[in-house]
Amino acid sequence: MAKGAIIYKTREEIEIMRESALLVSKTLGLMAAHIQPGVTTLQLDKLAEEFIRDNGGVPGFLGLYDFPNTLCISPNAQIVHGIPNDTPLENGDILSVDCGVLMNGFYGDHAYTFEVGEVDPAIKKLLEVTKESLYKGIEATRVGNRIGDISFAIQSHAEAHGYGVVKELVGHGLGRVMHESPEVANYGRRGKGKKIQNGLVIAIEPMINMGTAAIEQLADGWTILTRDRMPSAHFEHDVAVIDGKPEILSTFDYIYEALAAK
Repeated sequence: MAKGAIIYKTREEIEIMRESALLVSKTLGLMAAHIQPGVTTLQLDKLAEEFIRDNGGVPGFLGLYDFPNTLCISPNAQIVHGIPNDTPLENGDILSVDCGVLMNGFYGDHAYTFEVGEVDPAIKKLLEVTKESLYKGIEATRVGNRIGDISFAIQSHAEAHGYGVVKELVGHGLGRVMHESPEVANYGRRGKGKKIQNGLVIAIEPMINMGTAAIEQLADGWTILTRDRMPSAHFEHDVAVIDGKPEILSTFDYIYEALAAK
């Protein structure tokens, strides 16, 4: 997926990327306002495409590697790369929404797992721990560390709660291409991998399963789901290293505002 040398970004490029990331954030905020029982994921997908285009962006996933839609929408046991369809959401579902935007030559790419109606407390806990794992990984994204320190931080937190950490799917560098070097696995060893330097921009995205870490792929060639069909959660932020420290370019604030309004 992500090959070649790491392409470090200037401060100016990072500010452009922040705009791309924030359009993704606003799109996910729009999804938060509309996700409820009875809505279809295809309806959400159409809303997202219109919103992105109306705000000066281009859907980053649509046509990428021939993906057919604007959003990857993955309910319940689906981990990532779910294709939007006409099946209505049901009370108690969870829904991972992954969105990409291309704007001013740079990509934004992040994700959030939403609750649909009233969700089982054990599943809420999975979402909470997965989001915590994301922030543990972000905290490790600083000069003096290596990529493996990010991976270790994510894995150790998720596994401490008994969850399965997906090995086959990883975070990645981000820039003028959606998937750049380096790959950022959600499992690994401290002190391993490439050194973290200023100008690094990566998408960190824990994919954490309630049960086994083992995965399967559907015959559609896209959808990845848990082998045991237990739920999976996915949270993702775009992170730049500035002055030795991580700075999150994306935000969940638009999501939180929409959920509070509901």
